[in-house]
Amino acid sequence: MIFNKPGTEPSDASIAAQAPCSIAPVVVPQYLESTYWWAYTHPNAVRVFERQWLVNLILWGNFSRLRDLALQEMGDVINGDVLQVACVYGNFTEHLARRLGPKGHLNVIDVAPVQITNLHAKLGQQKQVTVLQQDSSALNFADASHDTTVVFFLLHEQPAEVRIKTISEALRVTKPGGKVVFVDYHKPKASNPFRYVMVPILTTLEPFAMDLWNGQIADWLPAHCQKLAIDKQTYFGGLYQKVVISR
Repeated sequence: MIFNKPGTEPSDASIAAQAPCSIAPVVVPQYLESTYWWAYTHPNAVRVFERQWLVNLILWGNFSRLRDLALQEMGDVINGDVLQVACVYGNFTEHLARRLGPKGHLNVIDVAPVQITNLHAKLGQQKQVTVLQQDSSALNFADASHDTTVVFFLLHEQPAEVRIKTISEALRVTKPGGKVVFVDYHKPKASNPFRYVMVPILTTLEPFAMDLWNGQIADWLPAHCQKLAIDKQTYFGGLYQKVVISR
């Protein structure tokens, strides 16, 4: 399989048409094209990475556990409005969609047309799921429009300035009384051997991840959200974290 790095291309018209006509065309960010073209924006990326066993291997066998930990925050039956920020390789969205009750609805956004096309193929026709091309750092949703917002392994792939905006936007579109659920990498305990295995992997393939690793999600909250209730749990010797912010 040949990967030739493509240039930044405008959004596919058929994808943009799913969003309201007032939305300006969404452009794939330069940092994503230049850093992650091989994993997310190249047409052949999906053929390589959309394999459940591979996604699980990348997370050292923890995909299902981390997926279920995130979904448990929403309950067994979801009857509210949920926003998933960024498409995810593996069966995360399928499992989330299965929990939707009669009054539940899931919006999934991603900035990369290739990822949106892939998710449509995985989900098929589902009336309770809407997939839109949007930038996580500038969401086109009204304030307090979702009961729960979930961000699953996205923050480590973003430069700090984009990450801060993504966190702020996730909080903005979540209703008072709702939750924002983040699952991502975390700096492991010194006794965890994966702490030393992951450093060369992340510095080589995930150049923004070490910034997340050395910081705290709570540190990037906007000023008006600093006093919100935050529950942080870590897993697999501290390599992964789940942070739940209650609005």
